[in-house]
Amino acid sequence: MLFSGGFTFTNFVVDIFSVFMFILWFWLLITVSSDLFRRHDVSGFGKVLWVILLILLPYIGIFAYLLTQGRGMAERNEARAKQARDELRQVVGFSAADEIEKLDRLKSTGAISEDEYARLRARVVQ
Repeated sequence: MLFSGGFTFTNFVVDIFSVFMFILWFWLLITVSSDLFRRHDVSGFGKVLWVILLILLPYIGIFAYLLTQGRGMAERNEARAKQARDELRQVVGFSAADEIEKLDRLKSTGAISEDEYARLRARVVQ
């Protein structure tokens, strides 16, 4: 407990806030670590330096990584998601041409409107 006086509402709020901050830090640590170890553009020495910084100065290390590598993290995450989606499409047998053909049939029968067709076709082509 941060404050003396036993169990008070203030102590409870401070304890809850402390637990929340620890969970948030731990989640960010896992996110940063997973991004760091999946990268192929950083050498082993660079990874060791980042790990040392994350261990010695945990909050500063995480914030420094997010500030310097945040944009790249988002791009790498998006690329991994696209790659997983493409692999899933290959396994399932999804074909963009088949889906466009289905959309054409739905549009010709009047099941979907022109706007819906355009929106769904754009999603399939992505």
